[in-house]
Amino acid sequence: MDELDFNTGFSLTSPLPYVLVTSVDDEGRPNVMGASWVTRISFEPFLMAVSIGHGRYSNGLIKSCKEFVICYPSAEQEKSAMYCGTHSGRREDKFAQTGLAASPSKKVRPPTVGECTAAFECKLVQAHEVGDHTLFVGEVVAVTGNPARSKHVFATTGKAPLSLDQKGNL
Repeated sequence: MDELDFNTGFSLTSPLPYVLVTSVDDEGRPNVMGASWVTRISFEPFLMAVSIGHGRYSNGLIKSCKEFVICYPSAEQEKSAMYCGTHSGRREDKFAQTGLAASPSKKVRPPTVGECTAAFECKLVQAHEVGDHTLFVGEVVAVTGNPARSKHVFATTGKAPLSLDQKGNL
């Protein structure tokens, strides 16, 4: 085994699931950001976690709103999803810029990204400051999705994003 620097080691873990995380500000204006540091962490209760940098606009919105939605974008949404990961909602409305639909969620205030593969509506149960990120742990209170759009986006390191189905096929 070769010794690797952190970035090289991390790049070897590609691809990673790529999600869109929605939140709202105090006036109810929605925001959507791209993230790839997301995982399920418990079945009972059903918990998911997402890690978001301290300086990110969504970090403050989730701390204030205490709700968020983790949406897995469909292959058809790949370009718009990647845009959301490279632009700040502090300066622009990414729903308007990308044409992504902000659909009402079932049980939380932040919207669900319409036509996504799957969406997990979360109520914040814990926020852990970990290095330069906050790990947000949310209890999933509703799940919606579109089984016809089972191919969703994965982030790759140093390459173009991939759209894979649930079996890992391109």
